[in-house]
Amino acid sequence: MNQRHDKTFTRLDSFKEILFRFAAKGWVPYYWFNKNLPSQELLSKAKLPVKLEIVSHCWNYSDLLSYQLSSLVKYEFQHAEVTHTVFYSEEDQATTQLLEFFSSQHKENVTWNFIALPKEQLFRRAIGRNEAAKQSQADWVWFTDCDVVFHEGALDALANELKGRQDVLVYPAKMRVTELLAKDDPLLQQIQQPAVREVDMEKFTDRTFSRATGPIQIVHGDVARACGYCDDLEVYQKAMPRWAKCYDDRAFRWLINSQGVPINVPNVLFIRHAEKGRYQQDSKISLIRKNIRRIKSNLIGR
Repeated sequence: MNQRHDKTFTRLDSFKEILFRFAAKGWVPYYWFNKNLPSQELLSKAKLPVKLEIVSHCWNYSDLLSYQLSSLVKYEFQHAEVTHTVFYSEEDQATTQLLEFFSSQHKENVTWNFIALPKEQLFRRAIGRNEAAKQSQADWVWFTDCDVVFHEGALDALANELKGRQDVLVYPAKMRVTELLAKDDPLLQQIQQPAVREVDMEKFTDRTFSRATGPIQIVHGDVARACGYCDDLEVYQKAMPRWAKCYDDRAFRWLINSQGVPINVPNVLFIRHAEKGRYQQDSKISLIRKNIRRIKSNLIGR
């Protein structure tokens, strides 16, 4: 990590963030802020097995992350070599214990890369994503969240889709998603000891996506290394005292001049949950945001 992450986020930064949200709608040319985007025709073509890096963040979501980690251990795949990078804070003891457990789970084509950060750096998701992007040696980098699960057949199908492609950014056209789950739903129950877990597939139904949203941004490795993740926008590289709203994914798509190309990847699961682990449980902000999520879910079926 670099010195930008130690700078204090100011009121001026809040104003800049609002401006970048408008810029990301296309009101400002992306190349004013990103002059490093490689020409698409020069992007390398991956061969099988595809080298894939999956990048997640986790803060108080160990129950969800356990499903994601388990899916990499439990289901066989032959056409991908996966590096799973997880950014976390050692202050989150449940996640720390979970990662210690999975560090001892060995699989031939999976490499664990668990990186502890001060929680203030973890709270700005773009910081970890940026460092992972610039340092990755993968053919493709999947920026995701810890509530996404790669069920049986997903990674082999993904590898076959990515083979030979020169797109800047792709995403699964469909995912299987749950309803908005309450915190007492059996799927969200904490287990006493970390373990390899199986998800209940009956809780999921298909949903179509129209762009590469935050947890399904699969970027070409050459682009990741050249551009980072909002590397040129300092406001997204400063540590935060609390979890930052994730506007950085829109800015990222703007900076690489792509909303993503849809591809077919079966059995990518998304566990939707009303209670946000990133906020203090039962606090006013937690209750307000939970109600907002429920209203949005009823309006748009998310």
